[in-house]
Amino acid sequence: MQAELSFIDLFLQASLLVKLVMVILLAMSVWGWVLIFQRRKVLNQAQKDALKFEDRFWSGVDLARLYQEISARAKNARGMELMFHAGFKEFARLRNQSAGSNQSMLEGAFRAMRVAHAREMEKLDSHLGTLATIGSISPYIGLFGTVWGIMNAFIALGAVQQATLAMVAPGIAEALIATALGLFAAIPAVIAFNRFTTRAEKIDGQYMNFIDEFTSILQRQALAKSSKEKVEGESL
Repeated sequence: MQAELSFIDLFLQASLLVKLVMVILLAMSVWGWVLIFQRRKVLNQAQKDALKFEDRFWSGVDLARLYQEISARAKNARGMELMFHAGFKEFARLRNQSAGSNQSMLEGAFRAMRVAHAREMEKLDSHLGTLATIGSISPYIGLFGTVWGIMNAFIALGAVQQATLAMVAPGIAEALIATALGLFAAIPAVIAFNRFTTRAEKIDGQYMNFIDEFTSILQRQALAKSSKEKVEGESL
């Protein structure tokens, strides 16, 4: 309790600029922790959704049936199932036109999945830049408050004839608190940014692997359809 009161006393005795620096750093720290919990929730959900959809996709379910299931709740589709929905929809649309080649159908489906992939990655990467900014600038903001506070302490020290440590210590202490607050805001933000970036890249790899695998499945379906049409044409 004494340490808490001492911190409050030092804050109240600090100059206006140092107080402003401390308030800014406290606000950045709170915002950083809000983003950390929010990003953690988003990434955990994305990982869970990806694993769940992969289990469903590779269970041998009919792709047309799976597409219909996702279409029934298209507004709530996300992640890997959204990419599947976009790719299968475009592939079916081009195939029903009966005017395009197999290559054009595959390219269209691939482009549709890449667009959905880009949108999903935007969601996963959202606010990571803010965490990086908090982690990079907080120590400098704290250092600025420290330099300013120490400068004021030495200016006040020069105005007296007999200087003692007791006279300069409070000013230096309140200045150093700004640096401590800067590190308090920066360290969790940097750790979270590195951790979440790694997780987002891992999920991105899962997404891209699925797109490649699904494209191969669509290619086999397109070739099978072409072979069937060729055989029917020759029989006629």
